[in-house]
Amino acid sequence: MFGLNKKDTTLLIAVAFLALCAPFILNPFPEGSSLAQFNAGYPDLMQRFVIFGIFAIGFNILFGLTGYLSFGHAAFLGVGSYSAVWMFKLLGMNVLPAIALSVVVAGLFALLIGYISLRRSGIYFSILTLAFAQMSFNLAYSVLTPITNGETGLQLTLNDPRILGQSATADGGIPVTNLLPGIEMRDTFTMELGPWLFQFNTGYYLCAVFLLLAFYLSVRIFRSPFGLMLRAVKSNQQRMYYTGLNTRPYTLAAFVISGMYAGLAGGLMASMDPLAGAERMQWTASGEVVLMTILGGAGTLIGPVLGAGFIKYFENIFSKINDSVLHGWFGFMPDGLENALVFVSHFFVGKSWHLTLGLLFMLVVTFLPGGLVEGGQRIGRLFRRKSAEDAKSTDVKPAE
Repeated sequence: MFGLNKKDTTLLIAVAFLALCAPFILNPFPEGSSLAQFNAGYPDLMQRFVIFGIFAIGFNILFGLTGYLSFGHAAFLGVGSYSAVWMFKLLGMNVLPAIALSVVVAGLFALLIGYISLRRSGIYFSILTLAFAQMSFNLAYSVLTPITNGETGLQLTLNDPRILGQSATADGGIPVTNLLPGIEMRDTFTMELGPWLFQFNTGYYLCAVFLLLAFYLSVRIFRSPFGLMLRAVKSNQQRMYYTGLNTRPYTLAAFVISGMYAGLAGGLMASMDPLAGAERMQWTASGEVVLMTILGGAGTLIGPVLGAGFIKYFENIFSKINDSVLHGWFGFMPDGLENALVFVSHFFVGKSWHLTLGLLFMLVVTFLPGGLVEGGQRIGRLFRRKSAEDAKSTDVKPAE
């Protein structure tokens, strides 16, 4: 199906199911309950899950297949966002041209940076990409202020020309991004089922479609002769040089494709919220996608998506748990024990959520080097072994 084998087709269908049914899956607890704090099925967060999943999938094509660790991929994310916002300012509020421009501009920028950086490998390559990302950040923050609007960020205004669209709405406001006339990215349908509340957002489902396309393309790359060549680069690039094979065109192609994925993610971010700031190009954003890929499982297909969802969930859910929420959870206990538990838990949630994430990341790297995917595989093997043992125990020995 779609040129994929049975296993990959099943995986693609599973990703499609999770993406399309996310409003139900991410809202397991009724509204108003004490556990509703852990619901993540609201449009803004679901969009972040998908967009950063695309970002991580693209990074995994470079790092997971070739082993080249880039610390500068946030530069392409920022370039994609700036390109999309400029398209909104000059052309119109339709998101498709903006997303297309983001991918193209990010690809050209990646071609330039990759051509220079890939002259080195290992730690030197990583440092070069980090240097380019920091230069890009500083250029966007100060030098290129007429293009990027500096620290304030690039925003839409009523004075923008928008030659193929309205400069202002009927009430004098700034137009909103749309897919087609009458289909705005912010349009949300809310469905109530008893105490549960589910939200279906146009922008989220557009991002989900791009996620499925990006995931399908990554599967085809992984299974192609091109992907096999990239794996060979990761395995032993020096040996390939000795055979007379020039690997640089392959690694450069992987770098550009990875940068285009990042540009797509940046364009989608700007399409959901038409604002582009230099902070998206900081080295911390590049480090975040590295964590996503390693945590989920570098070199696997579904791992980067899982890692992105895991980190964004912690960032947006655990960071909102404060002392008042903790007192509500432990309020049934005696005062002394309640205060003690709140005091201890305080260091792992709220503003200290990074500590929890760091501990979990350390445990995953130590006990699951293959990331969350390896954990799922171990659980699957455990259940299969148990099923096989149960089946064997029920077999009746035939009479002689």
